[in-house]
Amino acid sequence: MGLALKKPAGVPGKSWPAIVIGLFVAFGGVLFGYDTGTISGIIAMNFWLKQFSTGNTNADGAPIITASQQSEIVSILSAGTFFGALGAALIADRIGRRWSLIVSSGVFTIGVILQTAATAIPMFVAGRFFAGFGVGLISALIPLYQSETAPKWIRGVIVGSYQFAITIGLLLANVVNNATHNRNDSGSYRIPIGVQFAWAIILVTGMLILPETPRYLIKRGKPEAAARSLARLRRLPVDHEAIVDELGEITANHEFELTLGKATYLDCFRGGVFKRLMTGCLLQGLQQLTGINFIFYYGTQYFKNSGITNSFVISMITAAVNVGSTLPGLYAIDKFGRRPLLFWGAIGMCVSQLLVAILGTTTTGQYPTTGVTYSKNDSAQKASIAFVCIYIFFFASTWGPIAWVVTGEIFPLKVRAKCLSMSTATNWLLNWAIAYSTPYLVNFGPGNANLQSKIFFIWFGCCFICIAFVYFMIYETKGLTLEQIDELYDEVKVASKSVHWKPTTTFREIRAGGASVAGQGGVGGTGYDEKTHEGVEHRG
Repeated sequence: MGLALKKPAGVPGKSWPAIVIGLFVAFGGVLFGYDTGTISGIIAMNFWLKQFSTGNTNADGAPIITASQQSEIVSILSAGTFFGALGAALIADRIGRRWSLIVSSGVFTIGVILQTAATAIPMFVAGRFFAGFGVGLISALIPLYQSETAPKWIRGVIVGSYQFAITIGLLLANVVNNATHNRNDSGSYRIPIGVQFAWAIILVTGMLILPETPRYLIKRGKPEAAARSLARLRRLPVDHEAIVDELGEITANHEFELTLGKATYLDCFRGGVFKRLMTGCLLQGLQQLTGINFIFYYGTQYFKNSGITNSFVISMITAAVNVGSTLPGLYAIDKFGRRPLLFWGAIGMCVSQLLVAILGTTTTGQYPTTGVTYSKNDSAQKASIAFVCIYIFFFASTWGPIAWVVTGEIFPLKVRAKCLSMSTATNWLLNWAIAYSTPYLVNFGPGNANLQSKIFFIWFGCCFICIAFVYFMIYETKGLTLEQIDELYDEVKVASKSVHWKPTTTFREIRAGGASVAGQGGVGGTGYDEKTHEGVEHRG
């Protein structure tokens, strides 16, 4: 295939407008990543602890927040994102993908205002909930917008760039935290929080200029507007043959789905669509269970508790590894495909997490009265950090971006927004569960499991499950249009056989040939069974 960013020969028009638009929309990931990364440092800042502590201190008399307070503050963002992701489908199908992103940025801004103004935990928590609700909306809407505007040959890179933006947000958060954490005033935490206003303003400004997606406009019965949008994306005249053909396939697919009746949430749980929904939900859930957000939510505090003196610097290093490792993954998505990258990425993460667990468990000790962890072997401690970085490489180059790519492209247009919102909500549900339970699992003290480094055995087990999941559930969708992916799922029942599948018909040919839902007509066409919601082959 060559360089993944080089347009294949024979593709009419220009691809750079859609690429630039898709990459800009990915900027919304900075909101997600920055908000995730900044809290890790904030809850370890001395001034913030003095300001928000409710009188609790450690054995040395320093102010602390309890495990329950830590769980509430960190996990409430994920609770907000869960409800936001579920609500994304409702506004995306009603006011469009573009205006939904603008509204979501406004909700996020309200949360930032509350966090910046807060001087006590209740208001800070409320701000994190609203910010999370906005992030949840954005996290479901961005892959939706990107997948519906990107050319098929580079769709993986564009949708995967959302994860790249998330990693940049994480890195920026760690840089700002490192610059302000020694301040002895409210600027130590208000500056990192306030920076988020800039990210929201940039996203809203761009979305006011960008077009609505052609597929949404077709869905709303606006073919002329859809043609203008697609022509703008491809830089071709509205009446160009390539525009007419692509729009015709989108329209035929939509009309085909309309013959099945109005889309409801119940349709997401029927027949072949349910299989895709399960794939999306499990993929997003397992992405969280690999343990990545343990490192970025609690990494600074964990490294600090493990006796590492430069915990803020280590967090910056892990964030930088996260950013750099995403780039080869973006190149490989459309060159090697989704399935092999997810499979080998899972193996790499599995091995890395096991080694971190073994090193951490066998080479650290803990003072029985204070619970403070100390290293018995500095070389082992450095090796442990190295394997954390290796784990991050495998995650960032595979499961990080590809989870968003796959969930953004496998669902039928009729229920795409609904299915994507539910799969994204699964991501946030597991995100919340991990953020809420981790302090109780890791921390020392009454009622806590005090696992410390042993928690990496849990992430190892989940990464092992990821290997089997990819083999049995992930279809190869590289180089296919969204409409061809529908055909793939209808014709291929075993995921491992999807690698060699090639499209044979189009929805325009199906409709022209008379292959109907009821199973009439059609010579060698591919149809759709209304009862099972699965593809059937019609022979004259």
